[in-house]
Amino acid sequence: MQNITPIRLVDDRLAWYPPSSGDEPHWLDDEQERERLRAVLAQRRGGVCFAVPGAEARLLALPVTAAEKKHIGKSLPFALEEQVAEDIEQLHFAHCTLDNETVGVAVCAREKMSQWQQSLAEFPGVGRWLPEPLLLPWQPGEWCIVVEGDEVIARTGKCEGFSIERELAATLLDAALHEAGAPQTVVVYGAEQEADLALLPEELHARAQWRKGDLHAALLLHEEGAVPLNLLQGDFAVRLPLGRWWRQWRAVAVVFGVAFALQLAAVYVEYRNLSAENLALRTSVQESYRKAFPKGQVVDAEKQLQRQLDAIRGTSQSSGFVSLVERVGAAVAGMPGTSIATMNYNDKADEMRLNIVAADFEGVEKLRSRINEAGLEAVMENSNAQGDQVRARLRVGKRS
Repeated sequence: MQNITPIRLVDDRLAWYPPSSGDEPHWLDDEQERERLRAVLAQRRGGVCFAVPGAEARLLALPVTAAEKKHIGKSLPFALEEQVAEDIEQLHFAHCTLDNETVGVAVCAREKMSQWQQSLAEFPGVGRWLPEPLLLPWQPGEWCIVVEGDEVIARTGKCEGFSIERELAATLLDAALHEAGAPQTVVVYGAEQEADLALLPEELHARAQWRKGDLHAALLLHEEGAVPLNLLQGDFAVRLPLGRWWRQWRAVAVVFGVAFALQLAAVYVEYRNLSAENLALRTSVQESYRKAFPKGQVVDAEKQLQRQLDAIRGTSQSSGFVSLVERVGAAVAGMPGTSIATMNYNDKADEMRLNIVAADFEGVEKLRSRINEAGLEAVMENSNAQGDQVRARLRVGKRS
């Protein structure tokens, strides 16, 4: 069963071989045939490929090391520079891996590649360009030869073969025989058995199997993907059809872009509103904090205010402001003529400083003693007489 649909150049005319169409080529200068091919390409079926003329593509198997294999794409032209007559800048090199130590290589003129691209411009779905000799069936120990009129197509190895004029075929087959050795079998497709077999070197006659047919008949035995040597590599690699995709999806892209822009604008407006609301809330929190504590830096108003409240309420482990006021107040209450002028509380040190006014120094000392008796520690920092009264400053804290 034919599993590949080739497009060929026959006498400088493009032709293709549709599946189940017989042996005759269908010429692509016919508009109806072009439409049929486009339909096949659109459905991505039939394994359509362009058969690169074997006379224009040189095939060879190149031994490489593991290190060379990593950079083979860049080093290949220079590795073959001495084996080609043309300037390597004018040549196109394609390669594929055959095994761990060998790569298959195809070399052809860049000018020819450009010409073929122009010829196939109407059929952008042709993504594989395979050398014509590699379309022939092959297996180890076998050669396959197709004789078509004045042309001979031969495949002599996994990635070796040629297309040549009939009168020169015998010379090249003889050279291949001396280079690679005699195969076990030579399968020849042609129209005239005696004339076709006469092209073979004498020692291959006994190994030859002649079959009536042409390239189309040989393609029936072609194994898809046997050698993935696609010439569309490097500068000639298939590009994504971005222009066609844009034309197809332009309207959808515009609608999506407008919707995205509107959504982005809505999110931005919401962000601005929330930012303004957050700023107003933070300002309100700081204003409220300042009403309770006018001084000091505000870092986290909620935490700072909570610490202040905890210090004022006091705990079982710490006397706190309330506890100090209660004890000091009880001591002062029992001393008529003694009063507290001012009071300052330090929450970090858990102590307070009192400015008291007493009738005399004895009253100051008596108040200090009463505070000490209440379980606190009162230290007189200074005292002085003011008229007939005494003003003193005490530091009161928990006893250490």
